Amino acid sequence: MSASTIPEQSEDYGIVLAGHGSRDPDGVRQFEELVAVVRQRALGRRVDHGFLEFASPTIGQAVKSSIAAGSTRVVVVPALLAAATHAKNDMPGELHSLRRQFPGTDLHFGAVMELHPLLIRLCQQRIIEAEATAKGSLRRSQTCLVVVGRGTSDPDANAEIAKLARMLQEGMGFAASFVCYAGTAKPAVADGLRQALRLGHKRLIVLPYLLFDGILIKRIYAAADAARKRAPLTEILKADYLGIHSDVADVFLERAKEGVEGRAHMNCSLCKYRVEIVGFESQVGIPQPCTEPGRSLKSENDGAFTIAKKYQPHPIERESFSIIESGRDWSDFAEPERYIAQRLVHTTGDFSIIEQLFFSPGAVEAGVRAVLRCRQIITDVTMVRSGINRTLERQLKVITWCGVHDRETELSASATGQTRSAIGIRRAFELFGNDVIVAIGDAPTALMELLRLVRNNGWRPQLVIGLPVGFVGTEKSKDELRLCLHVPRITNSGTKGGSGWAAAVINSLMIGAVNRLAEA
Repeated sequence: MSASTIPEQSEDYGIVLAGHGSRDPDGVRQFEELVAVVRQRALGRRVDHGFLEFASPTIGQAVKSSIAAGSTRVVVVPALLAAATHAKNDMPGELHSLRRQFPGTDLHFGAVMELHPLLIRLCQQRIIEAEATAKGSLRRSQTCLVVVGRGTSDPDANAEIAKLARMLQEGMGFAASFVCYAGTAKPAVADGLRQALRLGHKRLIVLPYLLFDGILIKRIYAAADAARKRAPLTEILKADYLGIHSDVADVFLERAKEGVEGRAHMNCSLCKYRVEIVGFESQVGIPQPCTEPGRSLKSENDGAFTIAKKYQPHPIERESFSIIESGRDWSDFAEPERYIAQRLVHTTGDFSIIEQLFFSPGAVEAGVRAVLRCRQIITDVTMVRSGINRTLERQLKVITWCGVHDRETELSASATGQTRSAIGIRRAFELFGNDVIVAIGDAPTALMELLRLVRNNGWRPQLVIGLPVGFVGTEKSKDELRLCLHVPRITNSGTKGGSGWAAAVINSLMIGAVNRLAEA
């Protein structure tokens, strides 16, 4: 496709290319060079660019520049290869804010690049260029193609890399293909190369399916160099990334035209926010963020954020805590534990419960740190999840997960005869590992399963809140948790407890985390 094949519109429109941004100046520079190529091929249309994070101008600033230059219609085109969180949530949220600022401007959103035929053809070119650097000739039937994607938390986006690998394998005649990722998905690129080497092929070709140079490209090539040293008898070729190319520019222009004509589309049939995808059922219908003007959009994995002020309780809540503070002598509680004990009194309306509370040494501090660092909370039932303060959850970017109603949990419970709460806790161990807080407020069976995993499987959650309620197995499970020295823990004795108790402890930890950030 050439620029001449992209038909002109009767009415003009401005284009804003929305890049992710990079901490690596090489990636930013190459994106700006590609923007220049797009301008050359844009048939005189105004082309601006902005970044989601790590670089300037921002997307909002780029849109404002286009409007200031006279554009009455503007289409924002994501410079992204696949539709994950940034394309499904962050950029649409930014556009929503801009529409409120500029109601007189016709703002559109284009689709991501996806597996466009031009991009697949460019991958073919990069592979052939890599083969040209080989020391000798070798049939592709003796070669394994390793395609490296960025890797996200969205299975739909990750699956596109597997699809690309299969299309290139069959289209170019490779013996096998293997997929790995340089970002958050698994296998990581170093692990993927180790596994690909075990297949026993004489040559590996490593193809990064990425647009520009940057931290991830350097990580991929470093992993390939390390693999060469480990397997000197296997030839490992490094293909180039997509880079600055007229085909990439033409895909951008095509997506811009589709967007302004209302024909932009993404693959919603497998979008985890719209349909139940195995393992991601809980994310169907979750709110998509709308970013306010001037606020920086952060990567889903970026832990850097600030909070301006401490937690501000409602006046009634403040008065209640004043009554609780004066209701007894609290000198037998250290400061961190005292606040949680008071919040449990506030939740239950009962001062007597504090005599049964147990805090392992340093448990509260471990919990606050885990909220700030891990930001992943596991609950045994949805009632605990429902009691968690949503405002604090959003402020701290905490993710709460409960598997009790997932289809996989139901199937496993039916097959094994265990309770769904226990199966949900086991799945949390398998899915999330140690970087979690576990809050159990209902099911003793969930707490017993957690203890089994701690003893037998080496699970080490950052904090265990064990406050189940009831008469069957409740006291025993709490007694065993109190004696479990492997994990920080907060529990009580007796039959009292409940989902509200567990949620109150989580809310206390989040308030502590918010106050710590505000002080910092």
